Amino acid sequence: MSSSEPQKSGDPSRLASAEPGSGESSQGPRPTWAKAPDFADRPALQAAVRAQTVVDKQHYLDTGLTPLRCQTCSAQVLVRKSSAHQTSVQWTERPDAHCPVFAQLSEHGARPGRPESCPSLEKSIKWAVDEGVLDVGE
Repeated sequence: MSSSEPQKSGDPSRLASAEPGSGESSQGPRPTWAKAPDFADRPALQAAVRAQTVVDKQHYLDTGLTPLRCQTCSAQVLVRKSSAHQTSVQWTERPDAHCPVFAQLSEHGARPGRPESCPSLEKSIKWAVDEGVLDVGE
């Protein structure tokens, strides 16, 4: 980029040129930074980013989930095994309403989802993987 080209506030080179703690860069006041630029000055790019976000949410939250019932309490969850070490579990209803482990924890003040699973559900997921009911990603 030549020095005569204006830099956008979300331009990483502008952020990198600021001295830490100075609040100033060689181009003037340091821009405020959010986790990601909003691209308000580039509507086509903003629309593309929003569209991709919808696709990403669909992929990471819904794609590849397999319905599975716990073999102990019959609570139904949605499960995805992205790898041998990574398992995503989405409950279709409140865990403490169907799972005795979560119900007992809830009675003692624990919030649903803490712990993230129960031993019986983990055994059911392992069985589903071993039997080929649940695919494991790479």
